[in-house]
Amino acid sequence: MTGILQPDAERAVTLYGDSLYRLATVLLRDPEQAKDAVQDCFLRYIRKAPSFRDGEHEKAWLIRVTANICNDQLRARKRQSFLPLEAIRDRGVSEDHAQILGALASLELPYRSVLHLHYVEGYSVAEIASMLKLTQAAVKKRLQRGRELLRQAYLAE
Repeated sequence: MTGILQPDAERAVTLYGDSLYRLATVLLRDPEQAKDAVQDCFLRYIRKAPSFRDGEHEKAWLIRVTANICNDQLRARKRQSFLPLEAIRDRGVSEDHAQILGALASLELPYRSVLHLHYVEGYSVAEIASMLKLTQAAVKKRLQRGRELLRQAYLAE
């Protein structure tokens, strides 16, 4: 596919594709649907050709679009089973990490998204609040509740 994309899009895919895929996988609990969501995100990037202040603004835009696409997909489908741990293990993740990711995947979307963005992607509370259009207090509360739910889910396994 190299050479087919616009140079900016090709660079964005290289820089952010893996991160967006991880986010979409956590949110959707399905690797194939996650691939579709990321592909849709980059199609929007190419079609809209937005301008950005810097790389962080670009990445935040891509994360917000990916999260919105995932939310749209979740609204459009009925409740589906969780991402099997075998699918996570097949990606070369350790047993402990696979159990944590499995527990994370079992949480409701509001908690999964903030936990993933904060702990996996390394975003601050303020950055997450901006990306998800929430108050910082709401993000902190979701992180607090999400950590507790994750602890309970992890201990239950």
